[in-house]
Amino acid sequence: MTSRGTDRWSAAGLPAELTSFVGRRRDIAEAKRLLAGSRLVTLVGVGGVGKSRLALRVAAEVQRAFRDGVYLVELAALESPGVLAQAMIASLRIMDHSSREPMEVLTDHLRDRQTLIVLDNCEHLLHDCSVLAATLVRAAPGLRILATSRQALGAAGEQTMVVPALQVPRTNGTRPGAEPAERFDAMRLFTERARAVVPGFEITDDNRETVARICRGLDGIPLAIELAAVRLRVITADQLLARLEDRFRVLTTGSRARLPRQQTLQALIDYSHALCTEQERLLWARLSAFSGSVDLEAAEQVCSGDGIAADDVVDVIIGLVDKSILLREEHGPMVRFRLMETIRQYGRDRLRESGGEAELRRRHRAWYVDLATRMHHEWFSPGQVTWYQRMRLEHDNVRTALDHCLSTPGEAQQGMALAAALRFYWIAADAPHEARRWLDDLLAADPTPMPARLWALGVDARIAVLQSDFAVAADLLKEYRELGRALGDDTAEGAAAYVEGLAALLQSELPEAERLLGEALACGRAISDDMLVANALIYLGTTRSLLGHAAEAVESFEECLSLCEAREERWFRSYTLWTYGIEVWKQGDTRRAVEMEREAIRLKEPFKDPLGIGLCAEALAWMAAGEGDGRRAATLLGGLEAMRRGFGGPLFGHLSVYHETCEEAARAAIGDRPFETAYRKGKAMTSAEVIAYALRDPGGGDERRSESSPLTKREMEIARLVARGMSNKAIAASLVIAQRTAEGHVENILSKLGFSSRVQIAAWVGRQERPAGGPGPGGAP
Repeated sequence: MTSRGTDRWSAAGLPAELTSFVGRRRDIAEAKRLLAGSRLVTLVGVGGVGKSRLALRVAAEVQRAFRDGVYLVELAALESPGVLAQAMIASLRIMDHSSREPMEVLTDHLRDRQTLIVLDNCEHLLHDCSVLAATLVRAAPGLRILATSRQALGAAGEQTMVVPALQVPRTNGTRPGAEPAERFDAMRLFTERARAVVPGFEITDDNRETVARICRGLDGIPLAIELAAVRLRVITADQLLARLEDRFRVLTTGSRARLPRQQTLQALIDYSHALCTEQERLLWARLSAFSGSVDLEAAEQVCSGDGIAADDVVDVIIGLVDKSILLREEHGPMVRFRLMETIRQYGRDRLRESGGEAELRRRHRAWYVDLATRMHHEWFSPGQVTWYQRMRLEHDNVRTALDHCLSTPGEAQQGMALAAALRFYWIAADAPHEARRWLDDLLAADPTPMPARLWALGVDARIAVLQSDFAVAADLLKEYRELGRALGDDTAEGAAAYVEGLAALLQSELPEAERLLGEALACGRAISDDMLVANALIYLGTTRSLLGHAAEAVESFEECLSLCEAREERWFRSYTLWTYGIEVWKQGDTRRAVEMEREAIRLKEPFKDPLGIGLCAEALAWMAAGEGDGRRAATLLGGLEAMRRGFGGPLFGHLSVYHETCEEAARAAIGDRPFETAYRKGKAMTSAEVIAYALRDPGGGDERRSESSPLTKREMEIARLVARGMSNKAIAASLVIAQRTAEGHVENILSKLGFSSRVQIAAWVGRQERPAGGPGPGGAP
């Protein structure tokens, strides 16, 4: 069985198969049988045997049986068990801004759902994965978990399946050619991977026995076979066999405590290591300090020195990519590099043996403190989206750096600096709970009164307020003010006044909120802190609007928009448009208010900001109800149900009266039964569909778009230009926009549609427009 199954995988929300899947018919059938009878199944086996590929294939084949989806939770890059539940929340795309414990969020989300979770690479977090899995399956009757690990989890009710190596030819003296190669999955895999580097490679009578002996010698382990096959780029199969056999003889004199398959994989990786230059070996070991993936700049800064000049790093990386040690990945305009987990662990062992691990981890931490600090200073700028997207790709490395700071004496202050520098990122990435966990733990680890502690206290208090954890926030702010005075930090008073003012607003203490936010604004102006000024103006305007001071509210909003537009930033501008739009709506200009909310959503989309997008879409529901469009209002309210649950507590509860009025008006306009029907329709939508629906103009030109299209009108315009073969520069010139803006739109289009190339966009545009009789990709838009 050789299949790529791209459509099925995309539909299941699983990562696409980049190479063909070979064989394992019986294994797939057995895993599906176990999964049908047990709610927790663990695929166990040696590293490199193919547990992850098998689990993903099984998940793709059974995904139709799970009404609420199939999700992959990758744990290989997760080193801290403390964020295991939070990592699962992120993988399941659960939107939650409450102060609830992550396990409570997970159980509440999964309790009434029919879901399959693939929990991949559990071996380094065995106990925690066992507890997590057992807790979830007890709480959620419709949940099934398919785990992969080198060892069984040991949870109650767990069914285990040992994943065997691929079938290889027998060793009973059968003459070459007696058995077709197609009978043996190992040989089929070797053949397919060999063709990738030697087009036209075939199993013939001349090489059949050689390939069979290679596959037998590698015990049919898929990773070993794939790594071996790539060597045919430079040597013949006979030469490969001779070199592998030499290496195995050396290994037989070593420790026999290892399983034979572990010895075999060790032998192959040893051989790959021996083929590398000294610089490549050094870089391989040093790159193992990274989690997930790494970009060139980080590799140059962290891994250079002591045998590798910074200017040489790029050439050494090219060598490792050519040798299939490093995998090259494209993320839009960014290129990153990843070590397969088994290869990474091998490199980590070499790093430890060299005695250089502690220094590499320190350099790794220093790089991410510097990176986060630069992001903070450049957040209020045109580079905001680029920084956010970059840090999303670095999230695993940030966790590794923070874990190092917690576990290494004397490093907690550096961890505080790192976590605090990410204050806007934590919210934009929908990770406030994780942020508070790191900040709380780091603050507890080192009470020394230093500037990093001051910053961490302020950020912790700010996020606690957003989670409506007001009592904890008050205690943090008390220490924050005292430490700020002791350190002589003139920024502390203004920042504290802002957080206290926001807390007062969220608790509907409007006169106090106006006073405190006014103080924060004055402080921000005095010290030329534009981000503090923007923050204060947004919520000072909101407070004045709620107090009925419309003219002063508009003045605050307009000043904030002018400041944001001058700096070409999106984050603060989007929140300003959200709350300003509500004031405009209250003044009776619904058409303008609706456009403001839609523009706010468009500005927020690159951040995947569910809180902010939910607030805007909710406001659009109120406006629809006010215009008598009860069906649209009900659909939006249904689509936002999960988001509202995730906000927790009375977040922005001062606006709850509008929600209640909206539902009453919608029911009155269309009746209870049609309201419930429309509400259920919205509730069944994905986040992308809710956004597309919110941006669609009822009865207008946008209705001509496909119901399933998540693209905005502007993005459709740019997608058509991409389909005509225009570059980003040409698109920018055609639409009279900045090239950076055009690039951002193209990245959003690729992200929303799940594509990786402009060719895919062109094909999609053609499919969208042909049914309506429009021109194909080469025609005019």
